[in-house]
Amino acid sequence: MEHALDRIESTYMSDRERSFAPMVRRERNLAPDPPRESFRYPIFSVDDHLLEPPDTFMGRLPEKYAARTPRVVQDSDGTDMWLLDDVGVKIGSSNADISWAHDDRALLELRFDAIRPGTFRVADRIRDMDICGIRASLSFPSAVFGFAGWRFARFKDPDFALACVRAYNDWVLTDWCGADPERLVPCQVPWLLDAEVAAEEIRRNAARGFHAVSFSENPERLGLPSIYTGYWDPFFSACEETGTVVNLHVGSSSQVTTPSTQSPQLVIAALFPLNAISAIVDWTFALVPVKFPALKICLSEGGIGWLPMLFDRLAFLEKHRPVTNDGGLGAVWYGDLRPAEVVLRNFYFAMFYDPISLTHLHELGVQKNVMVEVDYPHGDSIWPNAQRILGDQLDTLDPETARGLAWENAATLYQHPIDVFSRH
Repeated sequence: MEHALDRIESTYMSDRERSFAPMVRRERNLAPDPPRESFRYPIFSVDDHLLEPPDTFMGRLPEKYAARTPRVVQDSDGTDMWLLDDVGVKIGSSNADISWAHDDRALLELRFDAIRPGTFRVADRIRDMDICGIRASLSFPSAVFGFAGWRFARFKDPDFALACVRAYNDWVLTDWCGADPERLVPCQVPWLLDAEVAAEEIRRNAARGFHAVSFSENPERLGLPSIYTGYWDPFFSACEETGTVVNLHVGSSSQVTTPSTQSPQLVIAALFPLNAISAIVDWTFALVPVKFPALKICLSEGGIGWLPMLFDRLAFLEKHRPVTNDGGLGAVWYGDLRPAEVVLRNFYFAMFYDPISLTHLHELGVQKNVMVEVDYPHGDSIWPNAQRILGDQLDTLDPETARGLAWENAATLYQHPIDVFSRH
């Protein structure tokens, strides 16, 4: 009989990568603590990530599931992995890349005792936030569970899976964000196997203090109904009703743009914005923001460099392939607003390095729709230099717009005011 730990999944190397990049195994030293940056702006980071600690689920499941509680175990090589529904899931070091100097990062499997504590311990995370002036942080799950929690939808027993989703969200709210509710913004994972139950969970969690949910930018790629079917309407309705922001993080459908079978990681990272533009166009013409006009949708880790192209393209298509409501050459459309106006009304954007695009904010009318992110603890994170990297960009803007990007837009969107005077 197959042993559970014989079925192991890697959460950061695709089959394509494994085919030509054998797993690297070597010891490496943690990067030293960086000095605290000079304070220039209070930062509200709308995209960071958790690395769930080994005790995430402990004591949170109904008694009948206690023996099946998701937990961290050691592989035969001494690295840590999650045991989830009898499947061993490797923890890739990309979930904790800031632990090492840039020249010492590689595709590895990790141990919790050999990574930066701020990646998975909340008290240490707060200290790491203080290093670069992050006043508030919204964190998504690690790649282990999927940025929209899609891992739970793969469990064999749906009842057990739903219990785990609830336990996960309980941990986010009480243990992680509860450690410092002013500094940490709770973002829940959705129940993906039933839109009606998902809607109930949104309402239940809104009453407990959640104002954000991480959803898939393309659920069809996860084997779920597409956003065109109307299947998700109860879920979207609940989010609109409760003011819950729907976050579409790049890669939350478990796929990213990969042009060639041997495209390296740098190619994939450079093309992240393509996932964002694909999502916003698809969601707009699926009429999600038309049917739910008060719904707020944030494109996380997508940047803003593609926004001028998007507005130019929408304007061109309206003239040359008119938007119609009769199923003609254009897309089916209802309502008085044009697609570009819907984009401005319903969508929000997260950036950390778009210096050229920032010069177009007022021209495009998106100065209230853009927020900043740090992406701690991933490899392209701007931690610990967020004050310098963001500050150099924000200093080119007028003070009101700079304040909006640094913290005000996010504080308004996520209903989470912050203390801008505290430097910690």
